[in-house]
Amino acid sequence: MTNGTVTNGIALTGLTTGPAQTWGAVRLVPLLRAEPIVDLRLHAKLYEPDALSIVQTAPRTAYFSYIPHGFVATWTTDATPAAAYGTQLRDPAEADAPAAIRLVFRRRMARREDKQRLRFLPLHLAMEGYLALHFGGPTIAWEEWTRQAVTRGLSPRVESSYSGAAIAGLDDALRTFEIYPDQCGMVLYVADALAAAFVVPHPHDYRALHPTLLQDFYGELLYQYAHLYPAVPAFTARLDETGVDSVADLRAQLVRTRDDWAAFHAVMAGGLLAAEHLAVTPVRRMGRFTLSRFLPAFNPDGENHIGETITDDAGRLAYLKTFRLSAAQARRGYLLSQLAATDWDLDATAAALGTDRDGLTMRLDRSGFGHLLRPDIIDACRNRARKQRAAR
Repeated sequence: MTNGTVTNGIALTGLTTGPAQTWGAVRLVPLLRAEPIVDLRLHAKLYEPDALSIVQTAPRTAYFSYIPHGFVATWTTDATPAAAYGTQLRDPAEADAPAAIRLVFRRRMARREDKQRLRFLPLHLAMEGYLALHFGGPTIAWEEWTRQAVTRGLSPRVESSYSGAAIAGLDDALRTFEIYPDQCGMVLYVADALAAAFVVPHPHDYRALHPTLLQDFYGELLYQYAHLYPAVPAFTARLDETGVDSVADLRAQLVRTRDDWAAFHAVMAGGLLAAEHLAVTPVRRMGRFTLSRFLPAFNPDGENHIGETITDDAGRLAYLKTFRLSAAQARRGYLLSQLAATDWDLDATAAALGTDRDGLTMRLDRSGFGHLLRPDIIDACRNRARKQRAAR
């Protein structure tokens, strides 16, 4: 399934927010379901802990990354409850630590294992979509681009991220935070910057998958914030005791407090929940559910999140996993989108960005795309910039 749509924001239909919990710079907002989704279940499938995975995504294209685990989705077609398989564990005593990184070959980001079971690679499914953005390179053989750029496109595309274990305080927070009986997800903030959102169909799935948040990867901004900001303030609800004369009054104040917190959370998570022009691409159909991934509009001045979802036939969110792009990653996505919109014509792209050819050339070079342009063009641009600085 490849036909995409454009939508605004991610709707947390069927989910409500619980009281936030804080630990140092980490704030976690639980997401609760009054009615769990019982005919779709998720469980983790652990992979070799010291291996580099190679995923064949197309006949001549592969995705390389450290992938600690995959998710396996099981569903039923008659709305009866689906059973979640247990997590597969590897005994560390089975073998000694490897002398070198092993390579493990996998087939596709999302692959059916039988008629009602699908294995997919969480977050890597979304990251592959970002890396594949205009991966083919220049559509016209303009003279400014190198032969390699025209014939091989952007190969190889490389992006970096940080493991959750590298985010200061995240391991302690995930270990000590309370998990609510009906919790089916969470929104994670670092120094009150939206780091990630995670939603699953059933509370039992969340309890099993909660530890995998430490194995996920996160953006550079969040790694830096966790070190720069040692703590965030706790938001404490205050009730007006002068207006409480009965149990009904107390209940009404609690309801109002919950509504105020939900509204405040909608503002804090606005970069995701109210994001404009998300490009959603379906990946797999699973009975009445659809696995999709999405890309942002690449706004250089705002938050940019990539991710993947599973929604049912009524549009209700069953699964969500997101990754916040760094400012540099968002700029790269924005530049590629602008180049593609003008058929990779440097002059037309420069005009669309409000700059000149030299300005665009240096911008491409700073963003890591300088190798796509002929070296003499880069050198001439640098020489003109050097002469301009010397003339001042």
